[in-house]
Amino acid sequence: MNAGILDSVNQHYFSETPAGDFTPREIEVELAGAARRVLTAGGVFSPEHLDQGTATLLSALPGLTELDVVADATDVLPDAAPILDVGCGWGPIALAAALEHTDREVWAIDVNERSRELTRRNAELLGLANVRVAAPEEVPADLAFAEIRSNPPIRVGKEALHGILTAWLPRLVPGGAAYLVVAKHLGADSLQRWIAESFDGFEVDRAARKKGFHVIRAIRD
Repeated sequence: MNAGILDSVNQHYFSETPAGDFTPREIEVELAGAARRVLTAGGVFSPEHLDQGTATLLSALPGLTELDVVADATDVLPDAAPILDVGCGWGPIALAAALEHTDREVWAIDVNERSRELTRRNAELLGLANVRVAAPEEVPADLAFAEIRSNPPIRVGKEALHGILTAWLPRLVPGGAAYLVVAKHLGADSLQRWIAESFDGFEVDRAARKKGFHVIRAIRD
């Protein structure tokens, strides 16, 4: 992708207020093991379909979270601790989490107001009362999370991405885990190393990989 196209993409779905008309349209995707009708629109990430990175994360998560719960013999994760989706787009990760964990609160955050509106509408369409959609600065400062599940916005640049992770990874409860899907060619290995080197008290590994995407897992001690 050349610099001009990348600048256009950045201004498009990384903007707080994307340019162009907001015209939602319906697509069908698989979430939590079933076909679901959801709304997408231009000006958000992957509006035409469920992108491969997110699909890789969603397919890997059930097995990973079950193993992590079994491995956590201390029972430190409170049942009520919410799940956080950082950079929710039109909502697939948050929606899948809310469908799978109807008794858990799921927070979906994004700087893009169009993404937030679509995620709200999709939660309503799917009857999910446990989804909380917010801009990052609207999340209560004292709220901690049992899990972070994210296809992080790699193309915002290394400095901005590191800032995002520095803000949210420390908000995991002890024993909590972050699951981040990143394409290998976009720096999955280097991001995994940076997390391991930059955050004390985290165990970091590559938990899964498929079709050029890695799922980075960071578990807080």
